[in-house]
Amino acid sequence: MSNPHRAAVLGSPIAHSLSPVLHRAAYAELGLDDWSYDRFEIDEQALPGFVEGLDDSWAGLSLTMPLKRAIIPLLDEVSETAASVEAVNTVVFTKDGRRVGDNTDIPGMVAALRERGVNKVESAAILGAGATASSAVAALAEICTGAVTAYVRSRGRGDEMRVWGGRLGVDVRIADWAEAEQGLHAPLVIATTPAGATDVLADAVPEYPGTLFDVLYEPWPTALASRWASTEASVVGGLDLLVHQAVFQVQQMTGVPVAPLAEMRFAGERALNGRSAV
Repeated sequence: MSNPHRAAVLGSPIAHSLSPVLHRAAYAELGLDDWSYDRFEIDEQALPGFVEGLDDSWAGLSLTMPLKRAIIPLLDEVSETAASVEAVNTVVFTKDGRRVGDNTDIPGMVAALRERGVNKVESAAILGAGATASSAVAALAEICTGAVTAYVRSRGRGDEMRVWGGRLGVDVRIADWAEAEQGLHAPLVIATTPAGATDVLADAVPEYPGTLFDVLYEPWPTALASRWASTEASVVGGLDLLVHQAVFQVQQMTGVPVAPLAEMRFAGERALNGRSAV
C-alpha cells in the first residue's frame, strides 16, 4: 500500500470553500485513492503553528483570505509570479522538505478568459483593489496591450496596485470608486469586489458591453453579471476561475501533467446547485 498524501485549503472563513469538492473530484478521476483533501479554519495568528506541525505526508496547501500574504514569510521559495503581486495561494511541499509558494489565480484567470475566446484586449478595468485584484493585474500583463484602470475606495490600495503594475509592465491608472460606472465601457471588466459591492452598477451596464469577469461564484449570478448577460455579452464567472486555478494546483501538488477540468467543473456546479436547492 502506498503512503497517503494530504492536501487542504486554509482560510477564515472557510466553511463554504468549494476547493475540497474540486480537488477530490480530480483525485477520483485520476485514480489517486491514497490522496485526501480537507479544509481548515485558520487565521493569520494560527497559520505559523499549523504549518510547522505538518508531517511529511503533506503534499500541498491552498490558501484563501486572509492568508495569501501571511504565508510568504513561512516559505523557502516563492515563484516570480506570486512575488510580483505579494500573494501566494498555493504551497507545494517538495520531497526534500522545502515549502514552495506560487499563485495559480493568475494563470487561472488567463485560462478562464481564453476559454471564452478573450486572448487580447486593448484596455481593461478592474473593480476593487484586494488580493484578487493583484492577480488580475498580473493576468492582464499577459493579455492587455494598453492601460488598465482600477476603481478603488482606498488610495493606499490604489498605490499598491500601481506598484504591482510597475513590476509587471502594466500601465495601471487609479480612479475613485465613485467613477466606476465609466469603467463598464472597457473591453474587459474584472470585478474583484465582495458580494453586493457591484450591485449598484447593474443599471449602468452599457447597451453593448465587452466581457465581464466577475470573480464571485456564490451568490451567482451577481446583479451585475445578470444584467450583463441580458445583453448577450460574454460573462466569465468565479466558478470558471476557481476551477482553472484548481487545475493548476492539482497538477503542481500531484505531479500529473493534466488535471480533469471537465470533471472538476461538473463537481463544482453540482455542489453549488445543491446549495441553492437547500
